[in-house]
Amino acid sequence: MNLDFFRTPVRPLSIDEIARLVNATVEYPQSLPSEDKISGVASLDAARPGDLSFITSTRYIDDLAQTRATACLLPPLFRDQLPKGIIGLVVQDAYVALSLVMATLYPKALKAYAMNETTGVSSRASIHPDARLEADVIVDPGVVIGPRAEVGAGTIIRANAVVGPDVRIGRHCVIGANVSLEWALIGNHVIIHSGSRLGQDGFGYARTNKGYVKIPQLGRVIIQDHVEIGANTTIDRGTTRDTIIGEGAKIDNLVQIAHNVVIGRHCAIVAQTGVAGSTTVEDYVSIGGQSAIAGHLTIGAYAQIAAKSGVMRDVPAGARVGGIPARPLRVFFSGQLILDKLSKGHKTTKT
Repeated sequence: MNLDFFRTPVRPLSIDEIARLVNATVEYPQSLPSEDKISGVASLDAARPGDLSFITSTRYIDDLAQTRATACLLPPLFRDQLPKGIIGLVVQDAYVALSLVMATLYPKALKAYAMNETTGVSSRASIHPDARLEADVIVDPGVVIGPRAEVGAGTIIRANAVVGPDVRIGRHCVIGANVSLEWALIGNHVIIHSGSRLGQDGFGYARTNKGYVKIPQLGRVIIQDHVEIGANTTIDRGTTRDTIIGEGAKIDNLVQIAHNVVIGRHCAIVAQTGVAGSTTVEDYVSIGGQSAIAGHLTIGAYAQIAAKSGVMRDVPAGARVGGIPARPLRVFFSGQLILDKLSKGHKTTKT
């Protein structure tokens, strides 16, 4: 089966066009390939003539040697590894360059669309008469929009999403299928992928000798502009203060953000991470997958937290930590090295 209908380029690009687009130095081989137009993008091992590929890591050197791509984006480090017959496009950051080329070849991949590719508000959506929708809003079948909710111009709400009472959604947003929004204020140019839940009760209980007493959750969830939230991520509303996701933050699939958490601007949080209540994550923090961040902590700006870390104390600005409990990466790696040496020298005794 031909799958090209999923990703048809708007038109082929010449090597010179790509070089200008990404500010690349072109390394032409002695004999040019038969095809010097780029009409697709592929990994080194899957590329065919007419494709552009890229390399960013030494682990793909063998694939580079065998690729059938017409041209390859590569940093200066790999310039001498370029095979004969392949056009080299030397750039400082091949991954960023690739994203620019892909956006030019496949602009539709960046454009949101309704699940049934229609415009306007579906007659099979349930919209409360007190809700307010600006012009050019697209609403798929099965969507429910509650009283006094507001949706900004150019926003798309996909099938079966639920927008609760008084929720505000800004302009040019994409609300994925089966998303639920309660007690939430959503900025402009926000993408929330399918199945995410925002604004539900936080995990707040007071313990007594007769069990747990539920604490009312009075805060909201505030999502600032240009945030992207992955599929099946959950963000609880605050108890006594708002849960806030800062401008430009990128949150992966299956992340849990608890009540009262504040995530700073342009943070990146990878899948299966959990951030416990009332923790503040300052600007430009990166958190690796499956990390657990305890409550009432401060993670300083530009800190980096390795995957599978257990963070149980404050992290200074700019620090790089890992392990359980999380500690400076050098200390963590040194400890792992010692454990490896001890395990190699350990002799089991027979009983």
